[in-house]
Amino acid sequence: MQPKHWTVFILLGAIWSASFLWIKIALNEVGPLTLVAYRVLFGLLTGLAVAIFLRIPLPRDWKTWRIFAVLGVFNVAIPFFLITWGEQSIDSAVASILNATVPLFTVVLAHFFINDDKITLPKISGLLIGFLGVVLLLSKDLDANSHNSVIGQVAVILASSSYAGSYIYARRNTAEVPGQIRGMLPLFSASAIMWIMAPVAESPIIIPKLPITWIALLWLGVLGTGLAMIMQYYLVHEIGPTRATLVTYIFPLGGVLLGVIFLHEQLSWQLAAGAILIISSIAVVNWKKK
Repeated sequence: MQPKHWTVFILLGAIWSASFLWIKIALNEVGPLTLVAYRVLFGLLTGLAVAIFLRIPLPRDWKTWRIFAVLGVFNVAIPFFLITWGEQSIDSAVASILNATVPLFTVVLAHFFINDDKITLPKISGLLIGFLGVVLLLSKDLDANSHNSVIGQVAVILASSSYAGSYIYARRNTAEVPGQIRGMLPLFSASAIMWIMAPVAESPIIIPKLPITWIALLWLGVLGTGLAMIMQYYLVHEIGPTRATLVTYIFPLGGVLLGVIFLHEQLSWQLAAGAILIISSIAVVNWKKK
């Protein structure tokens, strides 16, 4: 990857690292459908603001809108809801580990559907090393006595597979769309779906009263969706789906590091070993013979 790719990759990982925490916070006051509805709406408004600022016109052909309508369902609405719903019954550490299966799903699908993203020994080795690093990193947070439901874990795994499939679909079908609005266009259909479902399933829609809930929703919407989707779609097209989804390995690493820096949590050997494995995996996957 080039320096500009690394910059976006690290920034995206830093933004999404805190998402699981903010989801937990927002769920204290709003339901999962309502949370996702607010999140995608704020993300859409952020994406529109970027498009207006950069003076990028929206597509005018129905074919492009159909493609992004599909992505809105499978890359936004379904995985956002499944992860949010799943976190009601599983720990955020478990959710982070299960979400880190996205690159493992992606490398298999990309091999069959993307010509320049085939399975190689360094790539699959790096993915497995990184996944081991994620598990090791979060092993101290996994309580054997916790009541992590199987259905909650299955929900996050399904979300991961939905992410993987939709990134392959995006790489194959959205190359002609300006990069600055690729990540915003799926939010139109996602917002429409969520704002139809939320009032029906979680009536009445709750308007949050706690400031911390609004902070969580704005973080998840503006940064974790609006800007993050733009960056993620940029990486999918620039470096390929498999390398782009490696950002999920940074989520738990970033979350644990934030705890050490700001919450004065203990620096453990699991953190050091997990960080080394994750960083090594990213280097291995991106290694190329000269």
